[in-house]
Amino acid sequence: MLTIRLLRQGKKNQPFFKIVVTDKKNPPRGGRFVEVVGFLNPLTKEKNVKKERVKYWLANGAQPSETVYNLLVSEKIIEGKKINLHKKGKKKKEETHPEKPAAAPASETTASN
Repeated sequence: MLTIRLLRQGKKNQPFFKIVVTDKKNPPRGGRFVEVVGFLNPLTKEKNVKKERVKYWLANGAQPSETVYNLLVSEKIIEGKKINLHKKGKKKKEETHPEKPAAAPASETTASN
């Protein structure tokens, strides 16, 4: 299955992403890809997307990743709402241990004997 996703490049603390069409099984860093359809530089906020090629691959069944989907919506290549990428964490169950019944006072047990 083909997917459109980001391929990280650049140096340490200087990320640079290529927007690529690749098989979903290929690794996200340094994996093989079919075609480069754009780039994204988060440091300078520079981005470039080949609209015609993205539309071609979407028509041929490629699925964009969540981040690329939001990028395509902001570039108005596809229509729709952005996907909320911040997942809600699991709520911790309140640890309410059932209270043990109060132990009978020692004086009652000795008094009954």
